[in-house]
Amino acid sequence: MKNAYISLFAAVWVLAELTPCLAAGREIFVSATSSPGGDGSRGAPFQSPVQARDWIRNERKAGKLSPGESVTVLLAPGDYRLEATFELEAGDGGVSGAPVIYRAEKQGAARVFGGLILSGVSFQPVRDEGILARLDPSVREKIVCCQLPAEVPLPAYPDAFVGMPPAPWLYFDGRQMPLARWPNVDAANGGWSVFSKVVDNGLPKAESPDPHAQKLHPGAFVCDDPRVGRWSLADGVWLMGYWTHDWAEQVIRVAGYGKDDGVITLAAPHEFGIMAGNWGGKKERRFFAFNVLEELDAPGEWYVDRKSRVLYFYPPRSLDQGGPVLATMTSPLLRIRNAAYIKFEGIRFEYTHAHGVAIDQSRNIELAGCVIANVAGTGVTVSGKDNVIRSCDLSDLGAGGIVMSGGNRKTLEPANNLAVNNHIHSYGLFKRTYAAGIVIEGCGQVAKHNLIREAPHNAILYTGNEHLIEWNEISRVVLESNDASALYTGRDWTTQGNVIRHNFIHDLGAGDSRITMGIYLDDCDSGDTIEGNILVRAGMAIFVGGGRDNAVSNNLVIDCSMGMHLDGRGVTRIQWSNPVDPSWALEAKAKALNYTQPPWSERYPHLASIMREDPQLPLYDSFERNVFVNCTDDVCELDSVVLGMLDRVRIASNLVVNTTGEPSLAKPPVYKGFEYLAGTPEKPVDLGFGNAKSGNYTLRKGSLLLEKVPGFQPIPFEKIGLYRDTYRPNLPNREPVGAMQ
Repeated sequence: MKNAYISLFAAVWVLAELTPCLAAGREIFVSATSSPGGDGSRGAPFQSPVQARDWIRNERKAGKLSPGESVTVLLAPGDYRLEATFELEAGDGGVSGAPVIYRAEKQGAARVFGGLILSGVSFQPVRDEGILARLDPSVREKIVCCQLPAEVPLPAYPDAFVGMPPAPWLYFDGRQMPLARWPNVDAANGGWSVFSKVVDNGLPKAESPDPHAQKLHPGAFVCDDPRVGRWSLADGVWLMGYWTHDWAEQVIRVAGYGKDDGVITLAAPHEFGIMAGNWGGKKERRFFAFNVLEELDAPGEWYVDRKSRVLYFYPPRSLDQGGPVLATMTSPLLRIRNAAYIKFEGIRFEYTHAHGVAIDQSRNIELAGCVIANVAGTGVTVSGKDNVIRSCDLSDLGAGGIVMSGGNRKTLEPANNLAVNNHIHSYGLFKRTYAAGIVIEGCGQVAKHNLIREAPHNAILYTGNEHLIEWNEISRVVLESNDASALYTGRDWTTQGNVIRHNFIHDLGAGDSRITMGIYLDDCDSGDTIEGNILVRAGMAIFVGGGRDNAVSNNLVIDCSMGMHLDGRGVTRIQWSNPVDPSWALEAKAKALNYTQPPWSERYPHLASIMREDPQLPLYDSFERNVFVNCTDDVCELDSVVLGMLDRVRIASNLVVNTTGEPSLAKPPVYKGFEYLAGTPEKPVDLGFGNAKSGNYTLRKGSLLLEKVPGFQPIPFEKIGLYRDTYRPNLPNREPVGAMQ
């Protein structure tokens, strides 16, 4: 018996020595409703996570808390209002096996926020006769107002800006409210007004002898609606417009309006001029006006008189059940700098007029099961290495969802930052273009198993090297723009080694499918692998704009306007090394990364020899074993440059399917590399999908597709998208692919 006890003791001692992470750590308790003077115990909690952080700092400084001892800060349900950013620095983290954890005791019930909750009783009916006279008679009794406290910042609006307007912003029932605008968000025209007649496009006037006239200047256009004449321009009215291109929006103040001719003159120039020609060829341009008291006429709209500091609001419901929140902070809710081994679990981060969470030059930081919502900037920005954003919900964001950067492009050292199992939606509310659900930069980032939807522009925007983008579901993006895509990269020879596989991209765009893309390698982007993706109703599904060394294989394209595209714009645009436009200096970008020396020359040998091998041509591209079903316009579009060099591009073993033999659908290309299969209305082609009508593209055993395309690898459709874990217990029991737990 004695020997048994000794053996048991020895085993426990060895286990403790080998697995220090199992040692009991400290627990600190926080409650927003606790009394002042708490010590962090369960019976006397701290009042804020800031106090818990400071306690950890002091204990470590006093030598009472060792760096190898884990600490868990437990936040009770409640609201934790911040006056300033919650900052964590190098000394606030942990070590491997002993992290510092901030955890909500109940997932989603602890909220860290930077807003001012406006009580319902602080709002009163409008009594000011001057204000009432400016409101539409039908809503005068529905508008309420409140006096803002002196500490609420009300900075002036600039004449022009892109993205986030000056603070503050109003939220109600967990959603962003529209600043009084015309047309209204739910108007029949989609919330936009249009114009087609320009008086002055704002571009330089080359014929003028005045050198100052060679610069861009404010433009002017004709607005046919006379209601503009009702607006008080002296109080400031701004127009958010797609002035020339549908991928370049800008907000510009109205400088003047002519009631006789209907001409609106803008207060600042736009980079591309006003209606100065666009790729989509649309004759009309779009805009809406906001910050217009006279247009405060729809539920949810609000307006601030910045002189009197009075907020006017048209509440969508009674304020007896709770008032709106005014986001007043102008910095991130949480910032982690130069720290390591910190984890946040199950906490809500809401209401700031800035980015939500900023993780700067840190490693092994994890956000898990958190909510980041109602912020005016990006939900989460991450730089450093080995950081994880897992199973978080990000929504109602002024810019994008997650931005990941890090790694070393010169040495091709990966950052290994990971965005996994996140639901990102309703973003791009202020910055409407190039503010993607996930932005990937640097070297070696991973984005997998995310659900990204409901946005005006991109879902995933990437640049850099060796990124992995897989198992994501993307839908209903590119809803407001054109010449845009779900996944986008471009204008760089060096963004090589990126893999895009096993993604489900569907139901894109809200307009012309010929100028919406699924996967868009723009302007000579090179060296990407696109394999095993499913694209359904995704416009121009796979678009390769002049790049080389791109491998496109084993993709399934269904009900798209075009299957794939390849052009030789390095020849036709004469821009592959344009000294006038730095963004087109492709060779210079490569030289900056020592592309002819290891490791680049070893990893990307075709890039290393590019200047000796017709750099203007899209060489070494391959399109193999792709299946195109019911394309409406084109199956494969190649321009004249590519058609003249088909022997230098590999196109082989692709299948074109017209399920019912519909004569209006696209015919197979006349050049080699495509097999054609057509059915009839009475006997449509059955490729062997589980249930395509209900959106199930799993292949049945012995399917016709596998017979017709030897070597086609079944795409594990059932594993794409979000999966069940500790933070998402109610999802289908879908096994995640790869080591992600």
